[in-house]
Amino acid sequence: MKTKILLVLITLLFVGTEHAQYNSEGSDLISRFHPGSMWFYTGLRPAKTEKVRKYDRLMFDFTYNDWSGDQGPFENNWSSIGLNTNLMFDIPLAKKNLVGLGIGVQHSIFRINHNGFFYADSLNEFTQYTLPFSKNAEQILLAGNSFSVPFELRFRTKGWRHVKLHIGGKIGYQANMYSKVVSSGQNGREVNKQYGFADQNQLIYGVHARIGVRNWALYAAYNLNELFYHEKSIQLNLVQVGITLSLF
Repeated sequence: MKTKILLVLITLLFVGTEHAQYNSEGSDLISRFHPGSMWFYTGLRPAKTEKVRKYDRLMFDFTYNDWSGDQGPFENNWSSIGLNTNLMFDIPLAKKNLVGLGIGVQHSIFRINHNGFFYADSLNEFTQYTLPFSKNAEQILLAGNSFSVPFELRFRTKGWRHVKLHIGGKIGYQANMYSKVVSSGQNGREVNKQYGFADQNQLIYGVHARIGVRNWALYAAYNLNELFYHEKSIQLNLVQVGITLSLF
């Protein structure tokens, strides 16, 4: 029963993604189907014919998370997954919204499944990185979440079957960050979490880009700030690559 309900919800979410059509001008919807869930929703009243279409207002970035710097990228476990939720205003700058601005709010969750161990110096001033002290470690994670204000310049071709390119950046606040070690011991499975890195960088800022078709896009982002700000700390910058789905 639960499987049937899930299938119905997924069907409703993506209904119409293959059948929308425009006239030769690309401005009038001549099919009752939509190219993406709620893309053309305008409220209780129908939109005017000349109303500029807006896209990419609710976007989800499904990401593989990694880092660069003192430790090389793409050496961590594939299960280093994360999710960015973006609620954006789409602001047209040109006719038919072929060029526009996007600005809004973002909540980001990152999770890096790595092979080392973070530890503080004896005075708890900076953060270092080494191999695990114990061979019993089954999983070691660095995880956290943040809130940001993203902004981007958007380019699109004509029509709902458009190709799009987003180039932008963000500035925000690292709400928390912690290390999690799962190990096996004499008493069974043990989970230890370490919060409150002494030199955690709470100010975050970075750049990102998307390129895709309709409501799907490839996504890449790079944080210009290091995870830890002390000069003696290991220098790591967050990297994300993945896929973006636009629902509205």
